Amino acid sequence: MTKVVGVKFKDAGKLYYFSPGKLHVDIGDNVIVETARGIEFGKVTMGETEIQSSELVASLKNIMRVATEKDKKKHADNLAKKEKAMKICQEKILAHNLEMKLIDVEYTFDNSKVVFYFTADGRVDFRELVKDLASVFRMRIELRQIGVRDEAKMLGGVGNCGRGLCCSTWLSDFEPVSIKMAKVQNLSLNPTKISGICGRLMCCLKFENDVYTHLKKGMPSVGERVRTPDGMAVVTDVNILENIVKTRLVLEEASKDKETEEKLSTEFYNYTKEEIKRINKKGGNKKKKKGKEDDLSDIEGDLLDEIKELMKD
Repeated sequence: MTKVVGVKFKDAGKLYYFSPGKLHVDIGDNVIVETARGIEFGKVTMGETEIQSSELVASLKNIMRVATEKDKKKHADNLAKKEKAMKICQEKILAHNLEMKLIDVEYTFDNSKVVFYFTADGRVDFRELVKDLASVFRMRIELRQIGVRDEAKMLGGVGNCGRGLCCSTWLSDFEPVSIKMAKVQNLSLNPTKISGICGRLMCCLKFENDVYTHLKKGMPSVGERVRTPDGMAVVTDVNILENIVKTRLVLEEASKDKETEEKLSTEFYNYTKEEIKRINKKGGNKKKKKGKEDDLSDIEGDLLDEIKELMKD
């Protein structure tokens, strides 16, 4: 077992493990640590914990020191320099006529490097831009291309729910989101309703999926024939959260020679999934395709193209 503390460099950033060494640190303390990027200023968000050595993906580094008032002032000064650095870099981008969107700037704590984050549709040749920036800032320059989800995480904003974006407030890691998760929740596959402000499928589809998958077990599909306490019925709607199956009773079944059609009640009858007995699924037992093709098997045309765009990383 190895004793570690968890340190974050951004409020909604990833958690990194460091060894406390002989220092005693508490949650909320600011610390100075050495990382692959150089000396960094972070905050302890996980107190001393013992973990298996197999959980460590790299050699564990010690916390250098608890941040002093001088360290905190230096960190604040680095943050204050961001606006000027953004302005200079944007001017250089326009001068070189590069098709890239500048998102954010970060100084390492020891001012050994400045990192510029940007988005672009494809690869960008920014070699001349780096030379110009190096001549201005007199330190190492790093330009890092990020995706649209990372852009939303850095800039923040308000989601469709009216609350701050999950990715910029508490979600530390992005997880894959598929269109099948929207289907499980019986959501409209309208791209404007299931996409976030980043233009990709909403992250909340992922962490709500387990609950919906659990509640949907045993639920019939729309169009399926079921046996109810009042007789045979056809499912017309399913409310997963309220555990309600909406049906129309079968008053008269269709004849085998199809001379008479099946007659259904005009009234609707609601049952829980425990009150019904499933008979068979509409459409028989067809083999399902595997992977993403199964998720999009019943979608076509322009809607399919828009949804594929949403599913990009």
